[in-house]
Amino acid sequence: MAFADSVPGVSGGTIAFILGFYDQFISSLHTLLHGNWAAKKQALRFLIKLGGGWIVGFLLAVSLLADFFTTGIYQVSSLFLGFVVASLPLVYSEEKAAIRGQYKYIPFAFLGAAILILLTRLNFSSMVENLGLSPFTAIYVVIAGMLAISAMVLPGISGSTLLMSFGLYVPALSTVKELMHGDFHHAWILLFLLIGIVIGVFLSLGGIKKMLESHRSAAMYTILGMMIASLYAIVMGPTTLSEPEPMMTFHSFHIVWFIAGCAAVAAINFLKHWMQKRNDSKTEA
Repeated sequence: MAFADSVPGVSGGTIAFILGFYDQFISSLHTLLHGNWAAKKQALRFLIKLGGGWIVGFLLAVSLLADFFTTGIYQVSSLFLGFVVASLPLVYSEEKAAIRGQYKYIPFAFLGAAILILLTRLNFSSMVENLGLSPFTAIYVVIAGMLAISAMVLPGISGSTLLMSFGLYVPALSTVKELMHGDFHHAWILLFLLIGIVIGVFLSLGGIKKMLESHRSAAMYTILGMMIASLYAIVMGPTTLSEPEPMMTFHSFHIVWFIAGCAAVAAINFLKHWMQKRNDSKTEA
């Protein structure tokens, strides 16, 4: 989940969805905020185990991506495209009941796609070209954090894709790496992102849970629309760097990295089914 959350394209929610514990993840977060004490303790145990792995994975991802994202943007973007393309059929396969035959909800797919494309086209990154601490940038970063965490918990759009559209992805990634080396000069970026994340969780979690429980077909079509549109956001990603590069084209596309992204998602799906068969064998024994 951390590796997915740290790159634009696939959200950590998608990985949780593919591995089969997404509903438990959302319910545990909701219970932690609104459940009774006994339920809170059970949810907390699950989230601590999940969070421990997430922190380790995120720090590893930052160590690998912070520099490579700027020096190898087209290779990384090709990798992200592979993540998304390979994830689409898996999400469809897991949610056939909510998607197949529910064609009246197709407009929600267009809505989800339109929202993400609009955010990408607005290209907020130009607003933080000379990023410095001020009341405006503080509010801007908090709002971006609120939207990013809302996206991260959905099995579709990546919060990192939104941070890329807001021009905050590379600064946030670089700041985390600076902190790992004892440099706190830009720590305020992460502080205000964290504030936005906490506010976003409180505001969005209940709505997301209710949407998935009561209006799952509409939610799934919206998620699929956002996933498809995230391909466009990734292609445009190089234009959001602090020193903008041209958008990805067929000439700058790297097929080997794309295949690697597809293979990574396929490996995760294989792991899920292997674990299910193993658990089923233990139950029968």
